[in-house]
Amino acid sequence: MNAVQTYRYLQPSTLRAAGLDLQTCGGPAANPRFFAGFLTAPAAAAAGLLAVAEVARTRYHQPVSPASLDPVVTGSRGRLRFESFSGCCGVYARMDVLPAGLDGEISGHGTTNVDVNPPLREALARVGGIEPLHVAVGPDDLTVSTMDGAVVERKVPLPGRWLRGFAEVHVLTAGFEPRAEIAAAEAAAFLRRLPAAGDRSVLWAVPAGRTLRLTSRPAPGAVCLAGAGRLAALRGVLRHARTLRAYGPAVRAGSPAVPSTWELDTGALRLSLTLSPEPYRGFSGEGAALAALAGDDVVDDAELVGALLSWDPTIDVAALADAAALPDERVRAALAQLGTAGRVGYDVADGAYFHRVMPYDAGRAERDNPRLVGARALVERGAVERDGENATVRTDAETYRVRRHPDGAYSCSCRWWARHRGQRGPCRHALAVSMVAAPVGALS
Repeated sequence: MNAVQTYRYLQPSTLRAAGLDLQTCGGPAANPRFFAGFLTAPAAAAAGLLAVAEVARTRYHQPVSPASLDPVVTGSRGRLRFESFSGCCGVYARMDVLPAGLDGEISGHGTTNVDVNPPLREALARVGGIEPLHVAVGPDDLTVSTMDGAVVERKVPLPGRWLRGFAEVHVLTAGFEPRAEIAAAEAAAFLRRLPAAGDRSVLWAVPAGRTLRLTSRPAPGAVCLAGAGRLAALRGVLRHARTLRAYGPAVRAGSPAVPSTWELDTGALRLSLTLSPEPYRGFSGEGAALAALAGDDVVDDAELVGALLSWDPTIDVAALADAAALPDERVRAALAQLGTAGRVGYDVADGAYFHRVMPYDAGRAERDNPRLVGARALVERGAVERDGENATVRTDAETYRVRRHPDGAYSCSCRWWARHRGQRGPCRHALAVSMVAAPVGALS
């Protein structure tokens, strides 16, 4: 699907001698300016923004011409975040400019797109040393100027596939834990040892003293590294970094490939890349958010929780639960639901959700997901016959057996489950059974 969403801006952004002036939309008032000031680590920030833009213009699987060049920027109290997906949607990049990296006043909040076109990339590439980099995020037309001229972007498209990517990534990364941390010098050596771009092998990184050792097999404590060449975007920020951290879900011997996050921390900002389990797999098709979309009660909870979201750098689940008079687990399910409209992301470094605003309606991800549409149709037709913890699902042509296992996971006799073994989310038959049998979040 090639639908796009559009932002419009009223005033230009410019890159002057004093620094970069970015214009955005969003926030509590009409066309607010939610940040104006300098970035205290200009060279690192310029390199980080270039890295986020580079991911946005790259298609790692079956490379073609550059794709979207429009990273998403969100401003909140004490934080600026720049986000993008690769053209194949298999790499999610984010640069978080932290309070130590900001020298200015954050007076509002909002989310928009920032076009990083060739003239701006060239200007950012020249930032170095102690050259000032000024950022003002505010009203509604995007024009980026260099000393050589200006580029005006009146319409900035957001690919519809990005919505499904945002919906999946926050659910997946919410299950990550820190797995390794190495100093910048060891990180540089580690990145040099990685296979070249285009390599599709699935490797595993295991902590070994002060560095990471690569192996072809998973083991407890290992971090999956699929298509290692996809980490190339980190190299521009490496000389400014203090540490490289790796995050991922728990694995064991024999585990299948899983996603992972790799993060450089400079002290003033963090640049992270989240990789899909295999180079040919885009986050938009992982199916991790289907459980959040499948429930009925969670929609009402999400409406309530969404009205209570603030623009703090991280979302306090316990405080939200108190304010909404809901248990923590229902608030987490509501946040997962809000994430399907791009309104919530997850920061693995903080171990917490964060708030953003995207120009998508709440039902867009649900309507665009054929498995969910098919599951709802099965329920409406009465195709699900319960048998204790198991069920039979009858379609026009076939009959399938769905089993619920002690850990809450489902398996199915259909070809989808046989092919993916639950690694790409539930099939439509398991989703249909969950809608009439299981609590939200029980699927896998």
